[in-house]
Amino acid sequence: MDHDTYSDTYMADILANAHTVAVLGASINDSRPSHWITGFLLGKGYIVYPVNPAYAGQTLLGRPVVASLSDIPEPIDLVDVFRHSDRFAAVVDEILQLNPRPAAIWGQLGVRDDAAAGRAESAGIKIVMDRALVTEYPLVYARSHAGPKRAA
Repeated sequence: MDHDTYSDTYMADILANAHTVAVLGASINDSRPSHWITGFLLGKGYIVYPVNPAYAGQTLLGRPVVASLSDIPEPIDLVDVFRHSDRFAAVVDEILQLNPRPAAIWGQLGVRDDAAAGRAESAGIKIVMDRALVTEYPLVYARSHAGPKRAA
């Protein structure tokens, strides 16, 4: 897949079909973008799991912070990655070990590794890289009326 551009439909599908989101690299520091996106996603109705070994056992906006993706007690639909690009391959490796695997990985601004993305896509995982979810969400939502799937 070409990761220079994404259709609104592609991103809307990811956002609409996600119910549980792991924010990898979440910070308890309220001046950090990973903190803001946690609150944003909670406000949009997603179940959010902040992931950061440095803060494991603490809470972020009322949600318990876990050390790793494998510590999340339920299947995740989307992993929102706040890590440097040079760590993205390791993130993909960790995700590929999960069972079940999430449907999508979203790499925030500046997070891109095409080879790692290719491995994830070969395993059936959708990828968005180098995009701010908090910026894309309202644009995609306005055009497609996407939103988190709610349990009936």
